[in-house]
Amino acid sequence: MPPEKKRMSISVKTRVRDAEATKLRILEAAKKEFSKNGLEGARVDAIALDAKANKRMLYHYFKSKDGLFRTVLEREYLNIRTEETKLDLENLPPRAALETLVRFTWEYYIRNPEFITLVNSENLCQAVHIKNSPTLRTVSQKFIRRIQALLDRGVRENVFREGIDAAQLNITIASINYYYFTNRFTGAVIFERDFTSPEALQERITFNIETICRLVCKN
Repeated sequence: MPPEKKRMSISVKTRVRDAEATKLRILEAAKKEFSKNGLEGARVDAIALDAKANKRMLYHYFKSKDGLFRTVLEREYLNIRTEETKLDLENLPPRAALETLVRFTWEYYIRNPEFITLVNSENLCQAVHIKNSPTLRTVSQKFIRRIQALLDRGVRENVFREGIDAAQLNITIASINYYYFTNRFTGAVIFERDFTSPEALQERITFNIETICRLVCKN
């Protein structure tokens, strides 16, 4: 390759890398701002400042604050679905696989509190940002089929009860884990206990696993 073309190629690659790095910084800054202040309270100026980018680049990449929120939210949903694919459910006995899924969901919420607040914000918006996402629809359907396959295997092995719907099960697993964290402050007052102490967290995940297993398992 002639020297001039080689320099041009290197320059193009550098600009692409810089652009991707800028987009990533914006997305990470936006995740923090949206999870802290919600969609309505989030400030584009604060996101740009934290990302070390100017607002012009933010609008160039994401078109609007809503477009940025949509991208952040889609990215967060894809992340949990990606992490779920790493669970070795197919090679575990049915009950152990079920327990693994419940525990994973619980621990994911602990490690990623922003996910919970972002989902809360989207529900306040009546899911307007994700309702037309073919990507989320595809990965979610794939996940539900995987859980249904686990349930079917458990039935064949005489471990699980028949007739349990995978979507309903996933809603229930998410709910008992999700509710605990979204209501930890009011719950601490009403029930007069610390929801976030190590002992309380361990007691709760043990209870959640037992609850789901009693719902699904024959014995």
